[in-house]
Amino acid sequence: MLQTLSKILEQIAKLLLYCGGTVVLIQAIWISYGVFVRYALNSPDGMVTEATALMLVPVAFFGLAYALSQDAYPKVTMLRDRLPVRAQAIVDRLNLLIMVLTGLFFSFAASEAAIRSFHSGAASEILLWPRFYFWVPVALSLSVFTLLALARLLTYGQLTNDSSTTQEAP
Repeated sequence: MLQTLSKILEQIAKLLLYCGGTVVLIQAIWISYGVFVRYALNSPDGMVTEATALMLVPVAFFGLAYALSQDAYPKVTMLRDRLPVRAQAIVDRLNLLIMVLTGLFFSFAASEAAIRSFHSGAASEILLWPRFYFWVPVALSLSVFTLLALARLLTYGQLTNDSSTTQEAP
């Protein structure tokens, strides 16, 4: 059950990654347009700076869960690798627990910010885009990250046993 949930969360993480890539593509096009309009037409676009800055907020979080699913976070394993296998497992579980707890904190904070910005009707200063447009993807990304980290923590022993048995098979 947890492994199925983990696979679903990994698919959602991949979808979020593609959303982040799309936003980056939109930003690149918009920034290029802003540069062209400013220097070629001598008419600066007053919205490009705020728009790209606001879009950076969700982009910063879209790849969190995908990086976790691919084990792509930077690690310093020099000390961990010198420990016995059992101690390595403890360190790995502790690392996942810290990710879950940190993710929970930020998930709740981002969800609360999304709800508050929705109810307040707060908008960006120049574009007048509702701020909850930016908080909802952040809250979703952090929630998926937290759930995936929790699923990884709860299935840690199963994943380790499965990978060791498949490696030993002829």
